[in-house]
Amino acid sequence: MPFTAGLLCLLTLLAAFIFSVSPPAQPADLLLVHGHIWTGNTARPWAEAIAVGKNRIIRVGTDAEIAGRAGLGTERIDLGGRFAMPGINDAHTHFLSGSLLLSQVDLTGARSLEEIQRRVKDFAAAHPNAPWITGSGWEYAALPNNRLPNRRDLDAVVADRPVYLRAYDGHTAWVNSKALAVAGVGKDTKFQGFGELVRDGATGEPAGVLKEGAMGLVSKSIPQPSRQEKLEALRQGLRLAASLGITSFQNASGDRTEFGLYEELQKRNELTARVMMALSVGGNTSRDDIDRIAGLKKAFQGSFLRTGAVKIMLDGVIETHTAAMLAPYSDKPGESGSPSLSQEKLNELVSMADRAGLQVYTHAIGDRAVRMALDAYETAVATNGKRDSRFRIEHIETVAPSDIPRFARLGVLTSMEPIHADPGTNGVWGPAVGQERSRLGFAWRSLEKAGARLVFSSDWPAAISVDPIRGIHNAVNRQTIEGQPPGGWIPEQRISLDSALRAYTSGGAYASFEENEKGTLEEGKFADVVVLSRDLFKIPPAQLHTAHVVLTILDGRVIFRKLQ
Repeated sequence: MPFTAGLLCLLTLLAAFIFSVSPPAQPADLLLVHGHIWTGNTARPWAEAIAVGKNRIIRVGTDAEIAGRAGLGTERIDLGGRFAMPGINDAHTHFLSGSLLLSQVDLTGARSLEEIQRRVKDFAAAHPNAPWITGSGWEYAALPNNRLPNRRDLDAVVADRPVYLRAYDGHTAWVNSKALAVAGVGKDTKFQGFGELVRDGATGEPAGVLKEGAMGLVSKSIPQPSRQEKLEALRQGLRLAASLGITSFQNASGDRTEFGLYEELQKRNELTARVMMALSVGGNTSRDDIDRIAGLKKAFQGSFLRTGAVKIMLDGVIETHTAAMLAPYSDKPGESGSPSLSQEKLNELVSMADRAGLQVYTHAIGDRAVRMALDAYETAVATNGKRDSRFRIEHIETVAPSDIPRFARLGVLTSMEPIHADPGTNGVWGPAVGQERSRLGFAWRSLEKAGARLVFSSDWPAAISVDPIRGIHNAVNRQTIEGQPPGGWIPEQRISLDSALRAYTSGGAYASFEENEKGTLEEGKFADVVVLSRDLFKIPPAQLHTAHVVLTILDGRVIFRKLQ
């Protein structure tokens, strides 16, 4: 072989060997540099820069380590030292309901009956052609002397059209006389089921308040939005979520029709959040129903739309005394609330769903309901054998001390909402449970210390705010914020900022079986990143609520930007 040809062959073999050992670095589509980035990765919790290739993170490190990933078409965003973190995973929402409410009367933050009446009156005047006045967000503590509202309170401002207002927690409706008349609800109306048609103690007439299932007596008469109106509402809700840094959410209720709305948005490439949906089931759910949901799970396990879980409503809420408690309410000694299902029926439903490979969410706010859910999960393990079920209990506003260790032992996830513990809403909650049970109210720290995994969310629209920053503030401070009524309660249940952030990021990812794809900023995971106006680790904890989102990146794409 001639010398030149032999040398060329040798060089070719050498180059092939070099590239096989160390292939050229993949050029990035996007670089985030000069940041103070909390990765959520315990092995490397902090970084300066991130390189994104297509929709995934290809490098996390220092600015110098990332520099080699720049190419001709690479976009570069200078964070200017700002704080960045993984995208927020809101692990329990009712997203369609919340989105629809964005175009209705907003009573969030109204602190008096007069303020509520003013907002309803103004909304009615601004929408003269609306057949119904609907809205949400009123708080029990806003009513004088912590009393329940009354239809006459609304008749005083709107009498000619029906009014239907949901409480901030979504478990109580307040209506005027016109709404009762249109729905045909009167003195002779009977309601059987979970909830109550509240009546005037003197006359027996409906008082204008409907609890839990009784809400349907009136809500069934409200004109339903069209499919196109629902889609437009979801688009509006998704824009709001992006502005708050929410890149994933888990929808904790719904049916196949609602799921189809997300399917359509995905097909149109308009689904700007990763959605995991649990479908609602109850006492009448059959094996065929469970099998249909299991079939949906097989069909929808994508990175943007997935299902494979069921949601059970086991009790109500503390404020209306519909949460199931082990002992009577402190302010109503004759009442302790009742669960919506018997223990036997709950055990049967949970075991059936678990056997079909479905994850189970159980709404349980009262300590009795929490114990029933734990018992049902323990029964399912005994019946079906131990598997990676990742059972969840939603809310857990009260819990018996003896039940706290059971969460870690059974591997049950504590899916909770720090925003519900806002001291501004404690005016009715606290007196209902009493001082002793309040010590384990929203027991984040006690559960964490016992080895339970925390998973945080908003429960939107059943919340005074969907903003996760407000939730983080509550979890870390357990006190009110400037401009709100003084509160400051149960400081022993505060958790660290690191724990709170994990509960809103990797905790949610784990709760939907997606911890290998998202929840931390690591090589190979989806590029879901949020940048904030203030560094949460460098400001006083009492100022956490002042931070806001300036940049949201989902799947490697900027979906919200305030950053210059």
